[in-house]
Amino acid sequence: MMVDCLIVGGGIAGLQAAIQLGRYKHNVLVVDSASGRSTLCRSYHNLLGWPEGVSGPDLRRIGRSQAERLGVRFIEDEVVGIKRDGGGFAIELKRDPDVRYWGRLLLLATGIMDSFPPLPGLVTCLGQSIYVCPDCDGYEIRGQKTAVLGSGNTGAKMALTLYYWTDDLIYINHGQKSIDGDLIDQLSERNIQVIRQEIAGIDSDGEGNLQGIRLSGGAAVKVSKGFIAFGGNRVKTELAEQLGIERLENRHIVTDPRTKMTSVRHVWAAGDIGVHSEQLAIAMGEGSQAAIWMHKTLMEADNNG
Repeated sequence: MMVDCLIVGGGIAGLQAAIQLGRYKHNVLVVDSASGRSTLCRSYHNLLGWPEGVSGPDLRRIGRSQAERLGVRFIEDEVVGIKRDGGGFAIELKRDPDVRYWGRLLLLATGIMDSFPPLPGLVTCLGQSIYVCPDCDGYEIRGQKTAVLGSGNTGAKMALTLYYWTDDLIYINHGQKSIDGDLIDQLSERNIQVIRQEIAGIDSDGEGNLQGIRLSGGAAVKVSKGFIAFGGNRVKTELAEQLGIERLENRHIVTDPRTKMTSVRHVWAAGDIGVHSEQLAIAMGEGSQAAIWMHKTLMEADNNG
């Protein structure tokens, strides 16, 4: 199948780009593995127009429906290979490797994936009462008893950051990595208790509202809010590497700040795989921004025949 625009990733950035390109009446195909960060978040609270919050799955459902009404096509699969092919790009799929899709232009919107252990009950609370990003959701814990579930320095730094919002904090060093002395001193100065035990499970009311943390020793910590901070989040830019796209040491993709084009001509990137994004509103903006310049590129190519 040949299309004008291939979009790899059907999360927030990919969907916003698909909607914009669909409104330009381009032939667009989105390949989505349905496994991104937005599939886990039960409620985003810091978005214009959603004062009561909106879940990632709901936003994805609404966005896909909106894009499909504009003629955008979707495939649920994982792209495992990508290469230049003639004047465009060809992708190889994991579930259907014998079928080839080819696009004149390519947008990578594969996002990142948070690193956390498979703690019983954790996923149920993500985005509802246990959070990832203090800039997004620090406001939600103001004045409430909050546990940081983490490992070593990463969790310690998160606890210190959250002190802006509440002074009733506990840091559970589940990963049991060492904590630097200066961080220990800062935690002590703020009366942030450090528990050096593994977590056995997360208790909630079944609706994603945190009620407590069960420890491996049998004790329970009663808290109403939590943050995770284990470090080692995966920036999903392996496909960019296959194309020789410039990446930083942390694997984020470098893009032109005006167009969102990568170092490889006719390949764009948007969302969390870019430098210091990790905000849903920024992902939306970058998706639109990339799509606008993809449209300009197609128009220029068509006009020049």
